[in-house]
Amino acid sequence: MLTIGRSMSTEKASDGQRAEAVEKYSVFTAAEKWCIVAMVSYAAWFSTLSSFIYYPAIRQLSQTFSVPVDKINLTVTSYMAVATVAPTLVGDTADVLGRRPVYVIALSLYIGANIAIVLSDTYAALLGLRVLQALAISGMLSVPVFGGGLTYAAGWTWIFWFLCIAAGSCLSIMTFFLPETSRNIVGNGSIRPSKHLRLPITTLMCHWKDSDVVADHQWRMPNPLKSLTIIARRDNTIIIIACGFLYIIYTCINTSLSVVFIDIYKLNQWQAGLIYLPFGIGGTVSTFFSGPLLNKAYRNARTKQGLPTDMAVADDLDNFSVEKARLGIIWTPMLVTTCSVVAFGWVLHYHQHIAIPLCLQFIAGLCMQLDFSIYNTLLVDKNYRTPAAAQAASNMVRCALAAIAVSFLQDMIDAMGIGWTFTFMGGLSLVAIGLFFVDYHRGTSWRQRSIASLSHQESRSGPA
Repeated sequence: MLTIGRSMSTEKASDGQRAEAVEKYSVFTAAEKWCIVAMVSYAAWFSTLSSFIYYPAIRQLSQTFSVPVDKINLTVTSYMAVATVAPTLVGDTADVLGRRPVYVIALSLYIGANIAIVLSDTYAALLGLRVLQALAISGMLSVPVFGGGLTYAAGWTWIFWFLCIAAGSCLSIMTFFLPETSRNIVGNGSIRPSKHLRLPITTLMCHWKDSDVVADHQWRMPNPLKSLTIIARRDNTIIIIACGFLYIIYTCINTSLSVVFIDIYKLNQWQAGLIYLPFGIGGTVSTFFSGPLLNKAYRNARTKQGLPTDMAVADDLDNFSVEKARLGIIWTPMLVTTCSVVAFGWVLHYHQHIAIPLCLQFIAGLCMQLDFSIYNTLLVDKNYRTPAAAQAASNMVRCALAAIAVSFLQDMIDAMGIGWTFTFMGGLSLVAIGLFFVDYHRGTSWRQRSIASLSHQESRSGPA
């Protein structure tokens, strides 16, 4: 009996292992997955890096190219404008062509753009090359500190030499070690891709046999407009615009910091980099309690309606008011954001001690990061079927609005003064509060009507 039991157990285990092998989501080992995530994270870092490391050098760039600050701000605008649309194009292109070639091409263009910026001697070249830089790479708030140090010690050109060196090492690593992972091409990693998609070291991360047939991938034209349908829904539109206004404030603060503080407090480039720390530390601190706060509010909302709190999927979320569950905790941080931004502007206007605006930066950074965390969670809950498309739609709107605002930022400061400029920013925050308030009360009904209308259309288009 014992032998029979063991045989049956062994047979069941073998069957289970075979089933697991067939149904495995990914054939890559845990170590390989960690390596892939590390490489992709390294590459993704350059999009944020290219933006924040640039801010402390704005004043020096203005002097180098003999143009006013608002012209240099236009290079920030151009970067953000391209960053608005590039991810939607690159994302679908990667699905069509594969991940490896897109990473290699993008990083190569990015390295070339950084070298060209270092060698450029005209403002027009700088403006055009920033566009190319964004197009190539747009797919840590401590970074401005490093950018300030480089600018102070070696000049602004070393910002781009650093980006070039770091991106070059990333390109080398990904060329030799990043396998093709697009499920449209290699499935769970067990399908042999075309020769140009394989690693130079053919035995590395190879989970197919030489006898396997090469993947027969159906080519199509990339579609960069997939995420636009998300914006057509009223409940999405209203919160995406609200987030866009918040992002305007966030971007304008970071764009103006070094210029304003250098002018008012006579800081050098190294010190101009350090002034970004309070804003970044505030945002980091918020991450320690934003998750538990969101979870507690969500559980309380579901408990009040007699719903389970362990998990919620499909129709459960469709019929649950995620708007009230999420937005119920946003009012206090939004009001503090508004007050801190306005106070920040007037403290700078009256040239108060530098410690005061730095403390206000910490408060603004903490509250704004909490605002964004609540918003992002709500956006995903509303669009749990298509979260990636929803995030892409949000990025398009917020980057477009911020790009427009930054292009007029210096003109606003010159015409209105720093105090009234940030009072205007506080007004945008109040408008965002109003938009969230509308979604709090009307968002659930709008969302449910859209879902019902979509279900009706699908049922009518189905087989008779």
